[in-house]
Amino acid sequence: QVQLVESGGGLVQPGGSLRLSCAASGSIFSIGAMAWYRQAPGKQRELVARISPRGSTTYADSVKGRFTISRDNAKNTVSLQMNGLMPEDTALYYCNADIQSRNWAGPYLGYWGQGTQVTVSS
Repeated sequence: QVQLVESGGGLVQPGGSLRLSCAASGSIFSIGAMAWYRQAPGKQRELVARISPRGSTTYADSVKGRFTISRDNAKNTVSLQMNGLMPEDTALYYCNADIQSRNWAGPYLGYWGQGTQVTVSS
């Protein structure tokens, strides 16, 4: 019953910016690490950015200095601010979160959003 809902994808010109957001809802007890992944056509899904519950972040080398991940623990949300977008950033972006469910005793499980398309084109 846990669900991740994404928003903010779209079509932008090279050099433009987008902000992706993801909200977790449902029978949630706690949320661990949250992250953004992306998958381009014909490519494997790759980690873009990750943030711990206390705010420690990691980024793929390809997006360092351009993307910023953040989270709001009170709202169960994670965002990805993307600046200086390039055509190479075109992909389907997925929200990911490690979540403990209230209705299932056990460890953190990985949940995924539905994906939101980001297209960078001249």
